[in-house]
Amino acid sequence: MGDLILVRHGETEWTRTGQHTSWTDLPLTRHGEEEAKSLAPHFAGQTFALALTSPLERAVRTAELAGLTGTETDPDLHEWDYGAYEGIATVDIHRTRPEWVLWRDGVPPSPEGHPGESAKEVGARADRVLSRVAAALPDGDVVLVAHAHFLRVLTARRLGLPPEAGRLFHLGTGTVSRLSTEHDWPVIATWNEHV
Repeated sequence: MGDLILVRHGETEWTRTGQHTSWTDLPLTRHGEEEAKSLAPHFAGQTFALALTSPLERAVRTAELAGLTGTETDPDLHEWDYGAYEGIATVDIHRTRPEWVLWRDGVPPSPEGHPGESAKEVGARADRVLSRVAAALPDGDVVLVAHAHFLRVLTARRLGLPPEAGRLFHLGTGTVSRLSTEHDWPVIATWNEHV
């Protein structure tokens, strides 16, 4: 049985400033490209039963710079839809909603046609991804290149926790995490590593 390897994309301008970034397709910063390139030695010579990326440029470019080949995009790996909070930092949201917590409260819809998502809705997408990768894990490791909040929800779901438990897992840019098994139970083998 293979492991599930999670890669958060490299830094963008909005990850640097703490702005919520879902559908806005920002490129990696120079530092973000260096973060992605630093992953290449870690993946050199490895083969994967399946390699998937979010369709957004920051994830696809991270996979390329990390040397991952044969990747497929999967729309379910898209970041949490932040609705009207797209491009807004938590500190700014707290000026008008001081008790707001993404994991509990979700987001208001955006007038630009993005309804936003709840943790439960993101969890449903994560469950679809986990179902897809379950078929490949018997053949080896699977790598997913995606976004912080989505990967945190996916981790919670892999561990049998509710989607909201993703709040417990901090995930920095350009990091690698490994979800494995111990005695047939899903476990975190490594988390949030800069390689």
